[in-house]
Amino acid sequence: MTGFAELAVTTNFSFLRSGSHPEELVTEAKALGLAGIGVADRNSLAGVVRAHAAAKEAELRLAVGARLVFRDGTPDILAYPRDRAAYARLTRLLTLGNRRAPKGECHLDLADFLAHAEGTQAIVAPVIDAGAAAADALGACLEAIRRQGGAVWLAARFDFDGEDRRRLRLLRTLAARTGARLVATTEPLYHAPERRALLDVLSCIREKTTLDAAGALLAANAERHLKPPREMRRLYQGAPEAVDETLRFLEGLAFSLDDLRYQYPDETVTGYPNAQAALEALSWQGADRRYPQGVPEKVKASLLRELDIVAHLQYAAYFLTIADIVRYAREERGILCQGRGSAANSAICYCLRITEVDPAVNELLFDRFLSVERNEPPDIDVDFEHERREEVIQYVYNKYGRHRAALAATLICYRGRSTIRDVCKAFGYSQDRIDALSRTQHWDSEDLTALNLEALGLDPGDARLATCLALAQTLRGFPRHLSQHVGGLVITSDRLDEVVPIQNAAMDERTVVEWDKDDLDELKILKVDILALGMLTCLRKAFTMIDAQYPGWDPQGRGLTLETLPKEEPAVYAMLQRADSLG
Repeated sequence: MTGFAELAVTTNFSFLRSGSHPEELVTEAKALGLAGIGVADRNSLAGVVRAHAAAKEAELRLAVGARLVFRDGTPDILAYPRDRAAYARLTRLLTLGNRRAPKGECHLDLADFLAHAEGTQAIVAPVIDAGAAAADALGACLEAIRRQGGAVWLAARFDFDGEDRRRLRLLRTLAARTGARLVATTEPLYHAPERRALLDVLSCIREKTTLDAAGALLAANAERHLKPPREMRRLYQGAPEAVDETLRFLEGLAFSLDDLRYQYPDETVTGYPNAQAALEALSWQGADRRYPQGVPEKVKASLLRELDIVAHLQYAAYFLTIADIVRYAREERGILCQGRGSAANSAICYCLRITEVDPAVNELLFDRFLSVERNEPPDIDVDFEHERREEVIQYVYNKYGRHRAALAATLICYRGRSTIRDVCKAFGYSQDRIDALSRTQHWDSEDLTALNLEALGLDPGDARLATCLALAQTLRGFPRHLSQHVGGLVITSDRLDEVVPIQNAAMDERTVVEWDKDDLDELKILKVDILALGMLTCLRKAFTMIDAQYPGWDPQGRGLTLETLPKEEPAVYAMLQRADSLG
């Protein structure tokens, strides 16, 4: 064997613990000639989709895993699922740790891992020379995994501190005694050595300290980067089997994110042979209700064409779910709602009462919403009264269960002023200087000239300031933490927590998956956008006020709804012409 696979890669989705994006690490691994890499972020799968997409483009083998960090003193375990079933167990394990902990934390014990370890290849990452307690925990961990009947690997990390040869001998002895296999690694935290300075800054931000006061928190050298196979074989010439084992480990893994087969829920199909049949029946029933005098030929043609496209792309269940949510809001709770955006171009959405844009009187562009050529998932945004939107979200949670429904994540990244503020704090600059820099409009662009710096009372020739600003530029776009999407819900027919880990949101009674909109799109996982609109609340209050102020105004008893609201109202336009309006 001549190759090498780096199996202990940490991306910047282990928030504030890595100096490189997943894409950068994949690109560098390909350039260095690695056989593959294993991405294992800290108690998370948040970064694996980006790594997966980059690896497919680079034609590089990617192992999807997670670095499990325990609260009971157990050494870290890098868990890599061999197949789809083992991946499901890993995501359920991470969900378990997330749900029992506050937002942003994951509380796991060794017993939790052992209960979910079937089909998982585990690399234990020991801390040698950490004392008797750590040695006992390491021995107990290895023995426990071995009792489960699974193979176990030991990460033999090269630290470049002059003690590596001695540690390697100790690890080889331990491996021989326990039956573990050694795996060579530098446990990279960035793709290239020049990112070491950024990692130091990130460490200071995480620990709320400065570079001058951080001491041992900072990296001792710049060696925690990806290295080519030839260099790894030179470093491990005393234990060449540890390098060979990385290739054998990689070959034992058959799982890829392409194996995920997202299945949309089918509760709304009840009474029909399949989702497409249900959608067609409900659409024509809705058309008859919309057009009691007969469905116009133009609408019939649109419905036939749209239903054919939906059948070809197999998205019928998605439309049924949206229709069910809208039905609940409107008929059971009396909540105003309205589909908007490209979905308004759909005759199906009009017949299902998702939108109020009549295809009989409007020229709709359904291809803007959904087309065979683009083969993109439909995106239906539905607005609800902003004061009552939570009722709709909780309906989805209650209908499908917390294990099958959760909000999509929103990735909060370093942008603008937050970047310069955090980096300047790490450099120890005073608050007034930080305020001055963060207020300028040019600090994060090439326009920050010597003249601009002098205007702020700063020295353009200050090398420390130049380094600070350069690192702030590099930090821009780095993920900071996960938050919840404004209303995008992911729903599955089986267990969502076997597709992606779920965690608690900051809001009570909310749970969030670890992937954002772009990640979900990459894997063709649909989300339902349940959004809030203040104007719908305003309309609801206006309708209530009219009923209260003008009793008997509506002899037919239909009341005002978005459906019965006159499409043309001269009084409204007259008010606008007089500028007798607000907003």
